[in-house]
Amino acid sequence: MNSNKNSSRGRQEGKKSTPLSRKRKPLDRKSTKKTFTKIKPIQKSDESSGIRLNKYIANSGVCSRREADTYIEHGSVEVNGKLVTEMGYKVQPNDIVRFDGTSITPEQKRYILLNKPKNYITTMDDDRGRKTVMELIANASKERIYPVGRLDRNTTGLLLFTNDGDLAKKLTHPKHNVRKLYHASLDKKLELRDLEKLRGEVIIEGRKVFIDAISYVDGQPKSEIGIEIHSGRNRIVRKIFEHVGYKVNKLDRVIFAELTKKNLPRGRWRELTSLELANLQKMQ
Repeated sequence: MNSNKNSSRGRQEGKKSTPLSRKRKPLDRKSTKKTFTKIKPIQKSDESSGIRLNKYIANSGVCSRREADTYIEHGSVEVNGKLVTEMGYKVQPNDIVRFDGTSITPEQKRYILLNKPKNYITTMDDDRGRKTVMELIANASKERIYPVGRLDRNTTGLLLFTNDGDLAKKLTHPKHNVRKLYHASLDKKLELRDLEKLRGEVIIEGRKVFIDAISYVDGQPKSEIGIEIHSGRNRIVRKIFEHVGYKVNKLDRVIFAELTKKNLPRGRWRELTSLELANLQKMQ
C-alpha cells in the first residue's frame, strides 16, 4: 500500500514539475502596452520653402529637369558662390544661381510658332554671317527662347520656339512619336512602284526609318508628295527620296505635333493658343 501511495505521490510530484502544467500568470498589461510616436505630416513644398534646383534650371529655359540633374551631378551649378551637386537641393527666393558661370533666373514660359521661310538656318547664331531663324522672332519674347528641333536651311514650314525645357525634350524624344507631316516637291514624277517601296520601314544609311504615311497630293502632279514621319534625324526626308532615286526641290513642314500653318503666312510667327498648349502638354 505504501509503495502505491509513494508511487502515486511521485507521479503527482512529477506532474507538478512539468513546465506545461504550471499555472500561467495573467499578462501584465502595463509591460505589454505599446507606445506610438506621432509622425509629423510632410509639408508640401511651395515657393516659401524653395524650389528644387533642377526645376529652377528648367524654368530658366536652360534644359529639361532630367538634363539639369546631369549638369548638377557634374558640377555645372553654383548657388550663392558654392558648388551644389545635391539633387534635392532647394533654391530660396534670394539665392543667386549660376549655370556654367552665368547667372540664371526662372522665366515666364513662352511658346512661339514660326512659319519658317527658305534660306534661314536653325541655330542661335552663325559665325559665317548667314541669316538665322532667331532674326525672325527677335521681337516675339523678352525671354530667351530656343528652337525645338530643327529645319535645314532650304526647308520651310513649322518651327516651334520655347523656353520650356521639359516640353522641348518631350517633343524631340523619339519615344513620344511626335507627328511631322511634310509636303515634298520632287524633281520628277514619283513612280507608283517607288511610292510602294516607301511604305512602312526603310533602311537609310544603315538605320531603320519608319514612314507612317505617304501619298500623292490630291489635285497636284505626281511629283507632289505628302509624307508623314516621326523621326527627327537630320535631312531625313530628303534622304528617304534620294534612297529611291529622286531629288527634293522643295520641302515644307505643314504639321508639327498637331500644330498647323493655318492663318500663319510664311515668315510670320504667333503665340500658341491655350488649347494648343494644353494638347501638347497632354502628349504621352
